Amino acid sequence: MRIAVISDLHSNRLSLEAVYSHIQSQGIQTIYCLGDVVGYGPEPEFCVDFVRGHTSLCLMGNHDDALFGDCSDFNPHARGAIEFTRRRMQPRWYHGAERKARWEYLRERPLRHQEGRFLFVHGSPRDPVREYVLSTDGFLNPEKLRAIFDCFEGVCLAGHTHHPGLHDENFMFHGLEGRTTLTLPLPAGKRAFVNVGSTGQPRDGDNRACYAVLEDEQVTWHRVPYDYKKTAQKIRDTGELSEVLAHRLSMGK
Repeated sequence: MRIAVISDLHSNRLSLEAVYSHIQSQGIQTIYCLGDVVGYGPEPEFCVDFVRGHTSLCLMGNHDDALFGDCSDFNPHARGAIEFTRRRMQPRWYHGAERKARWEYLRERPLRHQEGRFLFVHGSPRDPVREYVLSTDGFLNPEKLRAIFDCFEGVCLAGHTHHPGLHDENFMFHGLEGRTTLTLPLPAGKRAFVNVGSTGQPRDGDNRACYAVLEDEQVTWHRVPYDYKKTAQKIRDTGELSEVLAHRLSMGK
């Protein structure tokens, strides 16, 4: 097994292109996406077309799901981005087949995927779309983390928090802490919860795009620089998306 796992693309074309180029340089042929293809960013159509054409698996994220339902629990910046994306992507009777195909592709995304000892979700095994498994849960909310670990065997991989790292069986969180790459073991018979980080909007204080490479007994994260200033300007150029969404890309927050 050697799979590139991306997540939380959030309509950020430039970061996705940079990550894809890095994946190709590693000689990796298989890509899984753990959801949140859209939301926040300015180029949702490109990102949907990318996952349709280049990934072997794409799961439903909470921002993807919000396109087809209620986003009233989102903060105003995120809610505005969903409304922006819906206006751009929701097909009407007079739209062509390609726009309809994108919409239906997102609507039909599965919630989870099991492959041997590996479980793939967007959020958590308890709530695969919306529950956050935070890097601080091991010491601030150990009962929550214990309940989550009780829901899977082996290794669970997720995104959603935009914060890459691994919770081990002792609920210790191992993050990248500014490193460009980090490899951690996934020994047989041990459980672990892996967050692959965010390709389109990192939030661990590092503005470089992030993805992970999953192998049989280890996981490796990679940080990939991209021109976040150009993405920020594209956000501003929409005239609709919040300035907050542009500014936060530079901080990785």
